[in-house]
Amino acid sequence: MSVDVSVWPAYGMRHAGLPVDDKAMNHTAASKVLVIGSGIGGLSTAIILARLGYDVTVLEKNGQPGGMMRSFVRQGVHCNVGLHYLGALEQGQVLRRCFDYLGITAELPLLRMGTDGPVDRYLFADRGLGVDCFDVPSGFAVYEDALLAAFPAQNRQIGALTAMLRRSAGQFEALDFLYSDTPARYFFEQAEPLGTLLDSLNCSPGLRAVFGLPSVLIGVPPALCPQFYHTMALASYLFSAWRLASSGAHMADVCFRRLESLGGRVRTGDRVARIRTAGGCVQGVSLASGEDLDAPLVVGAIHPKEVLQLLAGEHIKPSYRSRILSLTDSGGMCAVHALVPADRHPAMAHNLFTVKTEANGDVKDLLYMQLRPSEQSGQNLLSLITSGHEDLWSPWRQTVSGRRGEDYLQAKTAFARRLIAKAGQVVGPFSEIRLLDVSTPLTLRDWVGSPEGSAYGVMRSAQQMLPAALLNRSSLQGLFLAGQNVLAPGLLGTIMGSLVTVQFIIGSERFRKEVRI
Repeated sequence: MSVDVSVWPAYGMRHAGLPVDDKAMNHTAASKVLVIGSGIGGLSTAIILARLGYDVTVLEKNGQPGGMMRSFVRQGVHCNVGLHYLGALEQGQVLRRCFDYLGITAELPLLRMGTDGPVDRYLFADRGLGVDCFDVPSGFAVYEDALLAAFPAQNRQIGALTAMLRRSAGQFEALDFLYSDTPARYFFEQAEPLGTLLDSLNCSPGLRAVFGLPSVLIGVPPALCPQFYHTMALASYLFSAWRLASSGAHMADVCFRRLESLGGRVRTGDRVARIRTAGGCVQGVSLASGEDLDAPLVVGAIHPKEVLQLLAGEHIKPSYRSRILSLTDSGGMCAVHALVPADRHPAMAHNLFTVKTEANGDVKDLLYMQLRPSEQSGQNLLSLITSGHEDLWSPWRQTVSGRRGEDYLQAKTAFARRLIAKAGQVVGPFSEIRLLDVSTPLTLRDWVGSPEGSAYGVMRSAQQMLPAALLNRSSLQGLFLAGQNVLAPGLLGTIMGSLVTVQFIIGSERFRKEVRI
């Protein structure tokens, strides 16, 4: 894919979304900010702004903060939704530096993965790939060695792929795109779809399946995934891989307490009904309860299509509205959580992926499995995640959570049983299983306000590079977007998006001086 950055607007000669004129966002440090949404995007943006002296209030429609970061409790057991494992958390690595800057590292109990075995294990159903099982280790060198051992006839291709991976990972880890006036070429030089690169190298279907799989974990097929997004998904775990020894709810509470320690606030249980504007400027928000909150800055850390719903039609340019509404979102996901006897089904230190592919090796569907200790003695928690299977839930599309009826519950339970049986074919049949919860794309849609239950928001495909990069150019002074839709999905990508949004708010010069990651 070739992109001429010279045809961008004036700011196009910087990283997408960053202002050229540092004086354009002329807000004092005491400015009030309202952040809509309390997922990791909203909370990290709020923490950074609070550190910079802003008066920040986060608004969350649900009863507790955290969004998809927050685990939920069933029968005394925490079930994680969007937080299953983390990458690049070793001292000095990029996510660790972000956590250190946010001030949350010391409060997060971490378990390192890959010290005595793989981080991920891929099991392929298609025997024609030439590979049945591939173990993803921690470390770039050992990963390359594993590829060479699995595909000895693909030395040239593996050398090219891993050289690209190391180069791209090094550039990303340095965070040059945040701290220099490097043109947007930093990203667009690596915007070629991964599938195009795999084709040009004549990679075998097996190598294509193994190397390309991480892009699916951020909701983008390899054929459409820009190289640097694939790098973010794969390289972070090659740097180092970790699990939380606690739960997603604990991490959400750590972020919440950190914001409070900086003078910020989180208000829960009251939905934002409208973003108020006048004369092309943000004035604040109106809550569903009828209360008005005034602020010259509003950050929508929710899906951009949901932000549009909060704005009167005449207060936003038709071109901007059309650009957002035309964006393709990633698909949804279904998740199953169940308890199994620990003595019969021991915990696994690695993640397990059962993968179906097309004939060329592109991933068609996968089943993610995690089996780890639970809060209940003698019981391990089985977590299964797969694609959304949206057609199964279409009869209940017009309903809301808690009011879908017995037929929906029966359909979910039947689906869960099929998924558990499928997992059992790989690791052995599960006995005395106790089902805790089943979620569908409709669950995510109603819980976090993601249109159609998209798990990763706007699909970061090569075709959507430009429109997705322009999300923070709404023309409304004081309105900004944050969250996974700004830059990239995943915990690391979302925090990077928060940093990009903060730079957009305070200007590049101040950002370089005061925000050091």
